[in-house]
Amino acid sequence: MKTALTPRETLAPGIAKVLKRLHYPLEVMLLCVRWYVAYSLSLRNLEEMLAERDIGVDHSTVHSWVIKLLPLFEKTFRKHKRPVGKSWRVDETYIKVKGSWKYLYRAVDKAGNTIDFLFRAKRDKAAARRFFEKAINQNGSPETVTIDRSGSNLAALNAINAERETPIKVRQIKYLNNIVEQDHRAIKRRIRPMLGFKDFNCARVILSGIELMHMIRKGQMKCLGKTAPSAAEQFYSLAM
Repeated sequence: MKTALTPRETLAPGIAKVLKRLHYPLEVMLLCVRWYVAYSLSLRNLEEMLAERDIGVDHSTVHSWVIKLLPLFEKTFRKHKRPVGKSWRVDETYIKVKGSWKYLYRAVDKAGNTIDFLFRAKRDKAAARRFFEKAINQNGSPETVTIDRSGSNLAALNAINAERETPIKVRQIKYLNNIVEQDHRAIKRRIRPMLGFKDFNCARVILSGIELMHMIRKGQMKCLGKTAPSAAEQFYSLAM
């Protein structure tokens, strides 16, 4: 079970601090976390797969690795994310938590690269504005934002524009948003085996990991050298 990892002492300080409290081989933990966010596998699937390799790990333990490590990986990835375009397509998709629908705000540029995402309990002007502010803070200001006929998204953008010297151009053209609606499918396909989340904060962390792996697969991580490492190698490098 190789993951092309360097020794534990080369880990990033934040990762090393978390791993001090975890008592399994580093390679096993990182492999499980990557498999969970990369493939349509449940926690019990991973427990069974490890058992076949004579590694006894309870599915709840795998879950704890996921929740502890993914926020650190996302933070590191943000430092190595490639710049995105100035024409944004924004939409939200529904995610079920404890039997109720919550909302994952997402944006891609016209090339299909993920700009940003934000998981919110409500779908209203405040949630939309929080998403736009986060996306602008992380990625710079867009020239154009395309949305559907959502009144809350339009109200949020109007409020943001009211405070800007140079307003963002807003377009409400549904067919131009097909690219982000199609991109939702990669996220929804991964969460389908989970049969709904039980906790909002856990859902937020796991969704961030799925988005992270999705961005790596789309080539959005800066890499040294002429040949980009595999998606798996890029993921593991976030721990170093």
